[in-house]
Amino acid sequence: MKKFFIPLLLLLSAAAIAQNINGRISSSIYSFERFDTAQTSETYYRTFQSLNLNVNEGEYSIKTRMNFESNISNTLVNDPRFRVYNLFFEARNLFDIATLKLGRQSVINSVGGGVYDGANLSIKYEGYQISGFYGGNVPAYQKLEFTDDLKNDYLLGGKFVFSAIENFRFAASYIDKNFKPMDYTALRLDENLNPIEVLVQRESNQFKFLSGDISYNLPNYFDANARYEYDLNFETTSKFEFSGRYDQIDRLGVSVYYNYREPKVSYNSIFSVFNYGNSQEIEGGLDYRVTDLITVVGKFGNVKYEDDDSQRLTVGVNSNFGSVSYRKTFGYAGELDAVSLYTARSFWDGLITPSIGLSYSSYKLCEGAETNNITALLAGINYRPLRVLSFDLQGQYFNNKIYENDFRIMFKINHWFNTNLNLL
Repeated sequence: MKKFFIPLLLLLSAAAIAQNINGRISSSIYSFERFDTAQTSETYYRTFQSLNLNVNEGEYSIKTRMNFESNISNTLVNDPRFRVYNLFFEARNLFDIATLKLGRQSVINSVGGGVYDGANLSIKYEGYQISGFYGGNVPAYQKLEFTDDLKNDYLLGGKFVFSAIENFRFAASYIDKNFKPMDYTALRLDENLNPIEVLVQRESNQFKFLSGDISYNLPNYFDANARYEYDLNFETTSKFEFSGRYDQIDRLGVSVYYNYREPKVSYNSIFSVFNYGNSQEIEGGLDYRVTDLITVVGKFGNVKYEDDDSQRLTVGVNSNFGSVSYRKTFGYAGELDAVSLYTARSFWDGLITPSIGLSYSSYKLCEGAETNNITALLAGINYRPLRVLSFDLQGQYFNNKIYENDFRIMFKINHWFNTNLNLL
């Protein structure tokens, strides 16, 4: 509990001089059944308390997102768990061009993003932006602890963005993410074939990439985006991705997608010794707006592997009332047929919003193989008597050959707050 009070004390100290405090408090309980054997089981009730909080004073803020979870009974391993997803100080518009963040924060990067403990500095001026970040990796379960080996357990990178030309954007970025793996013990056989316990000490696992993004967007006409990633450790192309959309035809949208991908394998991982192949994926789609409320969508894609390929087909209808879709996959990736539908509707100015979702999937690895069927159902209702207060109740049902007639239920309370303080 000591770790829980440290960020709380920090936030209360900042709140004492703040002009604005806003955020959300959520409390929920989740019930599920766990079978120890085919005949015996226990019912668990797990609680989650979460806080999103922003404490603001002019151009300065302290922001956090944290969660406390535990079981009411039948305690699980490592319970209770206190997770800190974000806890950082932010100073905006420094010298009219810079933003500084210090503390636990997230970085968005398709290669090695996530949460880290450190610093981020961003400078933006007339269509140019450059940023850099450095810090330690966050421990398991988002514990409020700083790495004890920053030299081998870190995240480092930067990004340059150019957007001075209208409708055009270019970005180049670099990331170096190094994981310090945990040592572990394992049973091995000695020269006399007797089992002995051996300490396994692995090297650090590392990702190191350069990437570039180019996009061009003409509203209601044409949109194109391309991304390239280069693996500096293996000195090879890791990924090339392109997506485009054409909207000039009335009510009709045409989209295309292409992806070339090498498996992402960390530099010192045992998987780097295996001979693996890349994959190439191409997909084309059409969407037609029948009315202002209803849109029909269809897509077809092909994925090419080293020695084989696989296809997929998706058709569906989207509307203001919900959506229904059908997906079929065939070829090397197996045979899949899946149908899903979802609908939600608000009544009485958002006072009550019921929702229901249903999906059914049938899958087998290849022709002649065993077929597996999966049925999933969720039904819920949101009750919002006040703008700042809501209640959610949701039931979840799942059925396949492993989880037979699995039923779960969740209840959640949300409270939003936004307070401007006047200390004068």
